[in-house]
Amino acid sequence: MGRTDVAKIEPIRGGYVNVQADGEDFRIFYEEAGTGVPLICLHTACADSRQYRYLLNDPEVTSRFRVVAFDMPYHGRSNPPENWWLKKYQLTTKRYMATIRAVWEALDLDRPVILGCSMGGCIVLKAAIDWQGDIRGVIGLESAANLPGRYQKFLHHPAVHGGELVATWTFGLNSPHSPEDGKRQNWWYYAQGGPGVYAGDAMFAAGFDVREDLGTIDTKKCKVSLLTGEYDYSATPEMTQFVADRIPGCRYTLMPGMGHFPTIEDYPTFRKFLLPELDFMHST
Repeated sequence: MGRTDVAKIEPIRGGYVNVQADGEDFRIFYEEAGTGVPLICLHTACADSRQYRYLLNDPEVTSRFRVVAFDMPYHGRSNPPENWWLKKYQLTTKRYMATIRAVWEALDLDRPVILGCSMGGCIVLKAAIDWQGDIRGVIGLESAANLPGRYQKFLHHPAVHGGELVATWTFGLNSPHSPEDGKRQNWWYYAQGGPGVYAGDAMFAAGFDVREDLGTIDTKKCKVSLLTGEYDYSATPEMTQFVADRIPGCRYTLMPGMGHFPTIEDYPTFRKFLLPELDFMHST
């Protein structure tokens, strides 16, 4: 399935949901397609739900899953909170978790599967730790238990074109084997990120660490699947292997030829790895 396979009128429904998370009110944009087991999809840092456009248009997925992808506050079509200009944006684990839970409950999603990539691939590990009795499972794309070293002060500086800098910096995380069209789509999404948003997301990643808690995940209660690209030098295959080794019953697949943004840079190749994990999540 690729770009030419998308119907002229796509079966994606979009809307806004107003939620409260971590003491603040947020207007969240979400899009969804399909019916069945709820599948919440979390985008990467500074991006938005457009990274899941092909997944949302994949009938082999949407025939069994209600796929819901939403833009985090400050990202894509979701607004920042009231008086956002009075403070610097910084995502925290607490706020991230609260936002996911607020959207999940507002949309009345029963025992969802949570899929996330990059920072989303990290937070799904925390979801499996804290919510393992409430969710069916998690699928971590480019997951790591901690991600030091991604924050740099030049990510938000008045002398730097933040959109082009972040888009081009992250472009290098794509696989050299991925189609140019997919990589350029992701570049465009990143170039549209708000000032300081990537920096604020990177600060979340720099402070994220669940290494000591991985062993508490019971995969009989909450299934765990991990998929990481061979060419990812941010959340490296070795970092994901570290996670997998500490979660008994975890499934881990290294994706040869793939990079850090599998859902958008090369969906036709990625879905070959994803579909078996969705089968696993769908099974009782």
